[in-house]
Amino acid sequence: MIVFRWIVGVLSAIFAVAGSVSFFLSLAPGATGWLRRARRFRHWIWLLLLLWFNVEVWGRVVYTLIHWH
Repeated sequence: MIVFRWIVGVLSAIFAVAGSVSFFLSLAPGATGWLRRARRFRHWIWLLLLLWFNVEVWGRVVYTLIHWH
């Protein structure tokens, strides 16, 4: 689980940096597609965080069912 958490954390950080850079580039005059790209990165971050949450919750459920006495 620790490896999965690190992978999700690193990917989220990369997408957050890329989204921030895209957003700031969208503020420049004449930059047309950068805001759409920043929103796309934000959606990918939400997807990763929801995946992490589901794996944590359902992993705990499966762990509990396996170790039920």
